[in-house]
Amino acid sequence: MHWGLGGSVRWLGIAALLAAQAAFAQGVKSYPEKPVRVVVGYSPGGLPDTIARLIGQKLSERWGQQFVVENKPGANGILGAEYVAKAAADGYTLLMTDNSTHAINPFLYSKLPYDADKDLIPVSLTARAPLFLAVHPSVKANSFQELIALVKAEPGKYSYGSSGIGSTHHLCMEYLKSSLNLQITHVPYKGTGQSVPAVVGGQVPMVLSGYPTLAAHAKDGRVKLLAINSLKRSELAPHVPAIAETIPGFDFAPTFGLFAPNGTPRDIIVKIGADVAQVVKLPDVVERLKNLGIDPIGASGEEWARLLKSDAERYAKAVKISGAKVD
Repeated sequence: MHWGLGGSVRWLGIAALLAAQAAFAQGVKSYPEKPVRVVVGYSPGGLPDTIARLIGQKLSERWGQQFVVENKPGANGILGAEYVAKAAADGYTLLMTDNSTHAINPFLYSKLPYDADKDLIPVSLTARAPLFLAVHPSVKANSFQELIALVKAEPGKYSYGSSGIGSTHHLCMEYLKSSLNLQITHVPYKGTGQSVPAVVGGQVPMVLSGYPTLAAHAKDGRVKLLAINSLKRSELAPHVPAIAETIPGFDFAPTFGLFAPNGTPRDIIVKIGADVAQVVKLPDVVERLKNLGIDPIGASGEEWARLLKSDAERYAKAVKISGAKVD
């Protein structure tokens, strides 16, 4: 059969395409072929950093390649997000962050160096870490309902400490105040390293913080845990009610996950997500995370995207209520 020149050129093009597809498939199958860098937009020792290092250790063992954690702290995770957004979309640079980079920053900051909807692709919803509402022992309330009644009886008398203006702690409390029509004064601190000791020392009567920073104080009777800011109670303190039991749908528990630069091959994203899902379900990983007040999830990038969308709607309202804005 005579194909002619046109047919030959056409088939050469098809052959080249098939060869490229085969090479791509082989590349995905062999991924990773070199160390994978995960950028954390927060300082070492924080929850995003801890989660990244724990998961990274297990992925290194599974992949036979190093999972290198690199901290780029600053501006509520913005510096890390910007760096990864501009990185090569080859699967070798990832971002581990909390939901603030996508659900809070777009509403809090007048301008961002990255587009939360276009520049970064959700890879895996890794974990969730609910926050507890704690009060000083001098506060005459032993339950969340009693606290609500106490604050309403004396409007403006009470205050709460947060880890800073525009933080999850701040926005959650402002949304709570608005939902229940409470008058509580906001006292911002520079992180929970200051806000929690302020409550323990009696400088402010209440604070919202993670379980690890409050557990020892609660055990010693230096604070009382009255509520948790998630949809359900925590296994670590099942006697503490979820705020959602009073305000249906209330959920401001920080979530954590991985992102990749836009354009990263879909198959690589799926592979990373699948491996992370298996890693966070390993018994020793589950135990370590649970002890830190972190609930392992290991859901897909699609689920992460859906959750971020609902989080963004909630936080947009919270930012507006709080009046917080960063230029």
